[in-house]
Amino acid sequence: MFAYILRRLLLIIPTLFGIMVLNFGIVQLAPGGPVEQMIAQMQGTGVDATSRIGGGTGGDSGGLDAQRDVTRQHGGAVQPKGKYRGAQGLDPAFVAELEKEFGFDKPLHERFIMMMKNYLRLDFGKSYFRDRKVIDLVAEKLPVSISLGLWTTLLVYLISIPLGIRKAVRDGSRFDAVTSGIVLVGYAVPGFLFAVLLIVLFAGGSFLQLFPLRGLVSDGWADLPWWKQALDYFWHITLPVTALVVSGFASLTMLTKNSFLEEIHKQYVVTARAKGLSERQVLYGHVFRNAMLIVIAGFPQALLHILFTGSVLIEVIFSLDGLGLLGFEAAIGRDYPIMFATLFVFTLVGLLLGLLSDIIYVLVDPRIDFESRKV
Repeated sequence: MFAYILRRLLLIIPTLFGIMVLNFGIVQLAPGGPVEQMIAQMQGTGVDATSRIGGGTGGDSGGLDAQRDVTRQHGGAVQPKGKYRGAQGLDPAFVAELEKEFGFDKPLHERFIMMMKNYLRLDFGKSYFRDRKVIDLVAEKLPVSISLGLWTTLLVYLISIPLGIRKAVRDGSRFDAVTSGIVLVGYAVPGFLFAVLLIVLFAGGSFLQLFPLRGLVSDGWADLPWWKQALDYFWHITLPVTALVVSGFASLTMLTKNSFLEEIHKQYVVTARAKGLSERQVLYGHVFRNAMLIVIAGFPQALLHILFTGSVLIEVIFSLDGLGLLGFEAAIGRDYPIMFATLFVFTLVGLLLGLLSDIIYVLVDPRIDFESRKV
């Protein structure tokens, strides 16, 4: 197993490099790069993704203010013939200065090589529009995403697996029919819509005001004793985690049920029952190990979806400034350092979670031998 883990860790390097190369090339072809974004912001025609203060990316506006000062110095009277359609009326020298500021005065391959060299030192550069280091922004936002992702994934699995097993054992019963209706609601209602409903019901919308509407912790949280800090933290994440759990448990519940139903009807289960084993021994001693393999296989994708994708709208609705929202705003605002840094982090975490999934495979079913595989 150690040799397999080592091979997988070494395979992460070319895989990560290939993903970064592919996305770097695609992003360069996308219209409306950072220079055009900056020109649009200075001319008052920029679009703000989330209506936050700070140059359309939800952050500090120091970099944008500095560029506006440079704009005033250049006057903006010349009609350049450059490739930036929004640059009409700006001094070509100023446009060239913007390109140099963003590093676009260098060839494409040089910029990519320099970026990857910096990433090897965990130097993700500085945000174009927030005037802060990207590593500081990621470190600041990561606790929010981790809180939502880990608690949601934990609760989804704690609810879905026992419920799916119970539904498989009592297939066709009244319990199965009622819970299938609940699962159907989970399928039909998007997480963000359920989040709005929770706000209306429990966060002072129209009925009760039992939970806070925004933030991960209260003001002055650091001054509270540890037990009050814990209570305040769970008080704040109750509604967003609930919204994510409701939208995430349905598919895993049905996957678990169908997986157990398939195994229950196999010949080895009939043989085990014929030997006089109890239903509990058959279910958890024989069926569980085989049926859980497909459920575990989806664990990395489920965690990644919740951690970095599914929580974006929830972060917006509950004013939780997490990593998913940071990457989304960076993509809208063409803040390349943040875009590629979050892509790098997401990809690395995804590859490591894939390896973790294989390790869990072996723990669940020791018959699986990855040592014989060449990858």
